[in-house]
Amino acid sequence: MNIRHHIFAVAAAAILTTGAYAADIKVGVIGPYTGGSSSMGVSMRDGVRLATKEINAAGGINGNKIVLVERDDEAKNERGVQISQELINNEKVVAALGYINTGVALASQRFFQDAKIPVINNVATGSLITSQFPNAPENYIVRTSAADNIQAPMIAKEAVEKRGLKKVAILADSTNYGQLGREDMEKALKTYGVTPVAVEKFNIGDVDMTSQLLKAKNAGAEVVLTYAIGPELAQIANGMGKLGWKKPMIGSWTLSMASFIDTSGKNGNGATMPETFIQVGTTPKRKAFIEAYLKEFKPKNGVIASPVSAAQGYDSVYILAAAIKQAGGTDGPKILGALENLNAPIDGVVMTYNKPFSKTNHEAIATKDVVMGVVENGRVEFLNAEDATKAAKKK
Repeated sequence: MNIRHHIFAVAAAAILTTGAYAADIKVGVIGPYTGGSSSMGVSMRDGVRLATKEINAAGGINGNKIVLVERDDEAKNERGVQISQELINNEKVVAALGYINTGVALASQRFFQDAKIPVINNVATGSLITSQFPNAPENYIVRTSAADNIQAPMIAKEAVEKRGLKKVAILADSTNYGQLGREDMEKALKTYGVTPVAVEKFNIGDVDMTSQLLKAKNAGAEVVLTYAIGPELAQIANGMGKLGWKKPMIGSWTLSMASFIDTSGKNGNGATMPETFIQVGTTPKRKAFIEAYLKEFKPKNGVIASPVSAAQGYDSVYILAAAIKQAGGTDGPKILGALENLNAPIDGVVMTYNKPFSKTNHEAIATKDVVMGVVENGRVEFLNAEDATKAAKKK
């Protein structure tokens, strides 16, 4: 009987150790934690860390903890490609969260697609990201950020329809993010019959925008529309200040980055952008998230460097955890199937996600989920009461 009992115990242990939840759940977290995009990358990573800590403290996913495998892609396409292959082949991650830069996402996510491992893009916004593989029978790329083809029409609406500014200049950086965003912006303006009076380009690291701004000014631009990231956006605002040419600055969500707000100072006041999340506790969930984030990571002046990135990163973990739990394991196709048909709503910071994805729609965010923010004295506030009310109702 002792031998039989021993054999049964060994067999039972073997079943447990080879079951779907026998090992820790390894999840890749990819973003730029150094360089000009780092405020987005670090904020996203910290949001992911916070959600993971909460989930693990509550017992993990069916009793198994999430283990994050974090990698700094330095906002470089080639580095993103290397990291993606390493996470798949060596680390054996079951899913990936992140990608901040559109170019890095487009260069790298194909490896996860081929390996049938889901990617939740939680910051990158290039419109092409979730439709990069149109002929694939299964699409392993989903997103929890507001795509540029949502943002660009909102920017155009704010400038042309709401403010009546039809002489627009577009200033966009030379990356995939900037140039694809510029294309979306031109399409959006075309719906109003507006052609930009100036379209100017610049490179990452440029610190003098005088040439581009003078061309916009001499063309009679009434507003500057932007697609770039914080450091260069600050140079645009400061360049306008030096020229004494104060025109409205309306652009993509990256105008909310600390690297723009801190560097532009008073020149950044009034900059307006679409946002999925503003660091204001308009709901109990948001209030709790902000308090927990500030306590855990202690950001400068109590302001999250990139609130949007932090909130979307946080929510992406809860969405992934729900999918893995529903799938009953970590098999890629099963996780994807769960993501495309999540049974229960997920109470997130950005919003409550009620079936955020389907087989044909891999975008969690729609226009109705986005508000307009404005920079005021070192932080982003709601542009108007209408947007604040809209945010409060997103639950």
